This record gives sequence, C-alpha cells and structure tokens, in this order.
Amino acid sequence: MLSTAPSAPAPAPAPVAAPAPVAEQVPSDRWRGGLEWPAVVWITFLHLGLFAAPFCFTWKGLLVALFLCWVTGSLGICLGFHRLLTHGSFETYRPLRYLFAVLGTLGGEGPPLMWVAAHRKHHRFSDDEGDPHSPRHGTWWSHMLWMLPRRGSHYWAELYRHYTPDLLKDPFMRILNRTFLWWHLLLAVGLFACGWLVWDVATGVSFLVYGMFVRLVYVLHVTWFVNSASHIWGYQTYPTGDDSRNLWWVGLLAYGEGWHNNHHAMQRVAQHGHRWWELDLTYGVIVLMERLGLAWNVVRKPRELPVRPG
Repeated sequence: MLSTAPSAPAPAPAPVAAPAPVAEQVPSDRWRGGLEWPAVVWITFLHLGLFAAPFCFTWKGLLVALFLCWVTGSLGICLGFHRLLTHGSFETYRPLRYLFAVLGTLGGEGPPLMWVAAHRKHHRFSDDEGDPHSPRHGTWWSHMLWMLPRRGSHYWAELYRHYTPDLLKDPFMRILNRTFLWWHLLLAVGLFACGWLVWDVATGVSFLVYGMFVRLVYVLHVTWFVNSASHIWGYQTYPTGDDSRNLWWVGLLAYGEGWHNNHHAMQRVAQHGHRWWELDLTYGVIVLMERLGLAWNVVRKPRELPVRPG
C-alpha cells in the first residue's frame, strides 16, 4: 500500500486560504435532519467500554494506553491531521505522511478528509455563524454535539470539494475515508492477541480495554477541549478577532494544542507554544524529525510578533 520510494517527497498541502463558504445549518435548525447515527453509536460504544476498565486493570494495560495516547493523539491527530495535513506546517516523505494519516485515523475522530475539512472551515469562520463548533452556539455543542446532527452525504461532499481538494486527489486519503472502522478493528485484534500470546487472556483483555476504550476516550476529549475550553477560558496573546484562548491545562493534556490563540494568530506556524513555559510536545517531535532529515520547510513564527494590546 505504501509503495512510494522513501526518497520521493510528498507534495505540500494546498494553502488554507479562504475557500468559497459552504452553507451551514443555522443553530435553530441544527437537529432538523435527525441524528448522525454512526457517530452517535461510535461515541456511545467507546464510552460504555470505559465501564470495563476497573475490572481488567493491569499496569501493563495502563502503559499501553498512555503510549497509544501519545502515538494516536500527539503524532496522529496533533502532528498528522492538524499541523501536517490541515496547515502544511512542514513537509515530509510520502510514506511518513501516510503513516501519520493512519495514526490520526486511529485517534477515533474520523478519517482525514472529514477532520481536515471541518478544521479548515473552523478557521475560515472562527466563532462566526459558519463555524462548525463555536462555543457561542453552546459549550457542549462546541465540545462534541456538533458532530451528531445528520447533514447528509451531499453536505460532506461539498465540504470536501471546497476545503480538501488537495487530499481528494490522493487515493490513499480516499481509502482511509472508506475504511475508518477497519483500522480500529485491526488494532483491537492486535492488542488482544499481543497480550494473550505474550502473557495470558486477562492481559489481552486489559490491553484491549485500555488500549482502545480508555485511550480513545482520553484522546477524543482532550482534543475536543481545544474546540470548547480553549475558546472559553484562558488568555489571549494576539488580537485574532475571535474567541481563541491559550489554556495551560489543555496545552499540557493535548500535547501542545491548547496554546490555541497562538495557533489562530499564525495558523501555519508549526510551533504552538510561543513562550518558554508554553510546553509543546508535538512541536518537539517536528524539530527532532527535522534534525534527522525527516522533515523540512518547517514554518516558524516571525521574530516580531503582534502582541495583544493591554
């Protein structure tokens, strides 16, 4: 599947400019089409799986969960989906680009086309009427409810056409769009088999519950907090004209994504933490990749920055 030679660099993503807007349901009509049942069932299933966690705890299972949180959350969602595919904050080899896309898919928030399209639209209409998940339409709406109304395949097709034309040209990204659940099933089987074959059945069950349910619920909520909490609480360093905030605890839990006002001020900049104490673990990985020759054209912040007055 990943047949491209490692020496061939991947094309840079299309600039995230201001594409033609796609009509958004007004808040009063958001539930007019009913529920997006696949999303409802998926999110409910993952949260129900948490109830098994106290009954199959092992330290090995917890370590698996923590490691996979970093792999799928930081490397997959924050680095892969967000800074690489959405904003083109750096370039890398095509096989690594595909690897990060797979890891982001395993973050449980949808395939790359859906995630990138929604996030680019968020920046196009940040905290205005067309924003898919602004807290101005409700805190829980911005956190998770925005994904649950049914909009229909036509809506998503139009969204992809306007906001992800670069990804639509890539056959592998289209494959990920059709095979989202299969990657999770493959990982679940692999986790159980690893724990069972190396240790015992109980360890296999622990690996499954902590590596899938516990890990996915954590990754989902800490990244959703960027959409909700980081547009409600915190401080603004830059005059962005929206509600984006830098929120320390989201910055720590979400591997650097919580320095959200910094990001809204300079969307393509790879480094989200701009002050010495704004820890950004995801950017640290990008710097390491650059030093190893695995990343280049890293977009860095200018030396003179527009600081918010007062």
